[in-house]
Amino acid sequence: MTRSFQLPLPEGEEKRRAVRSLFDTISGRYDLVNRVMTFGMDVGWRRRAVRELRLPGASLVLDLACGTGDLCTELQRDGYRAIGFDFAHGMLAAATTSAPLVEADVLRLPLRGATVDGVTCGFALRNVVDLAAFFSELGRVVRPGGRIALLDASEPSGRALRAGHRIYFRHIVPRIGGILSDADAYAYLPRSMAYLPPPAEMLAMLGHAGFPDAARLQLSAGIAQLLTGTRA
Repeated sequence: MTRSFQLPLPEGEEKRRAVRSLFDTISGRYDLVNRVMTFGMDVGWRRRAVRELRLPGASLVLDLACGTGDLCTELQRDGYRAIGFDFAHGMLAAATTSAPLVEADVLRLPLRGATVDGVTCGFALRNVVDLAAFFSELGRVVRPGGRIALLDASEPSGRALRAGHRIYFRHIVPRIGGILSDADAYAYLPRSMAYLPPPAEMLAMLGHAGFPDAARLQLSAGIAQLLTGTRA
């Protein structure tokens, strides 16, 4: 294990400040680095997340931690009314989507309860300060019968695949990020996997937040995961 993976990760307000600064820093080339380091697979993962919503046309769907708006655009392509929320001003400034965007903390959404039909979130579960609070906020704003689809990175379950994935994610991804964007930021992102609880724990948290049918799908041999659920 390299020294960078032994360093403590920030928590609480320190994490909030660090995450905001990080994404402001990498916003200009964020989409390019995503395409390169995932070999374009992230596009298919987002499309799968939108398909798993299975909501009626013109449903109102929030994309939380929306970044540059890729998921908002996918939602619009499927006929949904999308609104993006993110607290990183730099990411919103670099957005290319035509969906309306709001600068706000996704743990404290400026919305009344049970007012939206669905929620998506792409690769940000690791970056919220309090994951249980985030899931509770989903339960607050999504109406009964509404759906969520939450994407994030994962590790393959097979031993050989997991070993190869760790080498790529921990060593190659930071080099790609350093060449195309910011080396420090892309050294942090693989380390941030440590923030994610085990899958069973995340599903239990979602159940407690009001999504009793919460399920987990492994994508691309397990290098990404999709959490889905229906608001009871």
